[in-house]
Amino acid sequence: MVPPPAPSVYRTKAYRVRQRSFVALAGLGLLATGYGLGRWQDSPVPAAAVPPVVVTSAPSAAPSAAPPTTEAPAPTVYPKLEAEAADGNVGIQSQETTDEGGGQNVGWIAGGDQLRFDNVDFGPVPATKLDVRVSSDAEGGRMEIRLDGADQPPIGTLNVTRTGGWQNWRTDQVDITPTAGKHTVFLTFARDDGGEFLNINWLRFVH
Repeated sequence: MVPPPAPSVYRTKAYRVRQRSFVALAGLGLLATGYGLGRWQDSPVPAAAVPPVVVTSAPSAAPSAAPPTTEAPAPTVYPKLEAEAADGNVGIQSQETTDEGGGQNVGWIAGGDQLRFDNVDFGPVPATKLDVRVSSDAEGGRMEIRLDGADQPPIGTLNVTRTGGWQNWRTDQVDITPTAGKHTVFLTFARDDGGEFLNINWLRFVH
């Protein structure tokens, strides 16, 4: 009969078997852990949610208002004022004329005589001159242009000179103070000796 092993020997062998089993299990555990870590590292990391970028177009600039266009007023085309058709006269008579166009002129003009033209519209662009169709066989005397009264200061003066005969016609031009708007025009006549010195066919203002 074989005697049983000493208890210390049995315990030693069993201890070694358990120890080896633990080591094996620990190895398997480490292997499984390593495998799991590898799978975790290989798994794609979800990207952080990025808020969508909203692109807004810059507001288009409002069209700038075009500056108002200011057109210059058109100059008035002045009509020819026939002397015999004046709205009023003092000391003046009409007669047949031999000037171009025919018709009548006013004559026998002497110092103190007058012609008046009502409601002459000069428009927004001032007139600066006056054309006068005249004839004279005398030297000296003057015609003065006045506005809105025969006693108002003259805006222009024509010094009369001989044209070569009472029916020899010439167009003289007088500079006047620039005049706009509507006015009554007076022509007044002066001569130192009071004699007759002028005939007039027509007059016309110009710019």
